[in-house]
Amino acid sequence: MSRFSPAMMSAAHSREITPDEADALFSREMQGVAPLTRGKDRADVATGPKAPSEAQLARREEAQKALGNELDGLSDSYVEHLSPHDPVEYRRDGIQVGVLDRLRQGGYPPEAQLNLMRRPLIECRREVHRFIQDAWGSELRSLLLIHGKGRDGESHAALIRSYLVHWLQQMPEVQAWSSAPQRHGGLGATLVMLRKSRAARDNNRERHQKRRG
Repeated sequence: MSRFSPAMMSAAHSREITPDEADALFSREMQGVAPLTRGKDRADVATGPKAPSEAQLARREEAQKALGNELDGLSDSYVEHLSPHDPVEYRRDGIQVGVLDRLRQGGYPPEAQLNLMRRPLIECRREVHRFIQDAWGSELRSLLLIHGKGRDGESHAALIRSYLVHWLQQMPEVQAWSSAPQRHGGLGATLVMLRKSRAARDNNRERHQKRRG
């Protein structure tokens, strides 16, 4: 919508007006309009989404630069920072709730673990991808990823934790994950359950066939 009235637009089109005349016309149209005062008459945006802080924007730019040249197939898009005080968990379609419950409680002892503490983001991405692939190829099922918790959402540990769940969701070898129980590191670590490898499924099929035969 134009900020000028029809009268102003007509005057503007009838002849070319000078900048001073345009300012005078605009001032005349705005007579009686009171400007908003600072601290008053402001829209209430307390319940709306918060804009990223300068620190978050800087971290976003740093993360995207660091991840831009990777070829492991994992997305390098920016992710919202997770609160270090909230647990995380996920299960793919078809995975029973009981499996996730047991994983959350530490019912599947970790067969291997990877420590990501204080490592650069690009290194964490590379190592997570390699670790998951190696573990799946070795027919391991339960893994422990140690990343730390951090004191707030701006900490490096919280950043790694946020990207970790983002990466895990993109890896088809992963079928579920959950924040670890206290004995395995609590919110500073994540337990991961891998699906069976093709070799393991073939072995199971052979065993079943022998039992039937």
